Amino acid sequence: MTRAITDRPSDAEVIATACRRAGAAMIAVETTGGGAPTPAPASVDLVHLFESQAFLLIPTDSDIIPLAGNSPDGVPAIVEITDCAPIDLRERVRSLIWLNGTAHPVPRDLERDLALEIATEHPNGGLLDIGHGRSMIRLQVDTAVVASSSGAACVPAAELAVADPDPFWEYEGEWIAHLDADHADMVGQLARRLPRDLRRGRVRPLGLDRFGIRFRIEGIDGDSDVRLPFPRPVADVAELSRALRSLAGCPFMNSLPD
Repeated sequence: MTRAITDRPSDAEVIATACRRAGAAMIAVETTGGGAPTPAPASVDLVHLFESQAFLLIPTDSDIIPLAGNSPDGVPAIVEITDCAPIDLRERVRSLIWLNGTAHPVPRDLERDLALEIATEHPNGGLLDIGHGRSMIRLQVDTAVVASSSGAACVPAAELAVADPDPFWEYEGEWIAHLDADHADMVGQLARRLPRDLRRGRVRPLGLDRFGIRFRIEGIDGDSDVRLPFPRPVADVAELSRALRSLAGCPFMNSLPD
């Protein structure tokens, strides 16, 4: 019997969340014969997952766009997403994600309508640059891989297609920065719940989601990450704030910005 995971996001949810707040991503493609040179990798400004597809914003002058347009079946491609902590840590990378599949062009006359639709659930200033140095390309995802300090996992496209990003994805960065800068007392209280052997170093908030809070312990011999789960997943900011205060043993402490 498979036990439902209730203390952490699934691998597919981790990927979906990282894609929503992707600040550093690249796409690379490979040619399939014919002697054509392989285009240089291109930066990606937005990664929007929709079912088993990822819509990407890349520079209009990238050679990837005409190559995909001239390939009826698409071109093999991989998108690498680097999920970084929102604060200045010794090592800021929290996870690396790779989306593997085939890249296809998005017709230019559909780009703006598609951008408006994407913006309703994934607001991103880069969408305003369509037609002004940025174009859209579609990745048909076959598989995805996520790697972090806890290991690596491969996620099939069907599982990724039904995964939702964490409900706090849009605000997690500023909340973590607020905790780190303004609530050292609360971080200290939470750190007391960590295993004793993990307290030998500087404890910094690393991530926050509906299942709990993660910390990075920067020790003399290296870094380690640890999660403190909430008693149950939370659904909104009020529940999240109560869960944090309860973990810290300070029921009346303000934990999140207004």
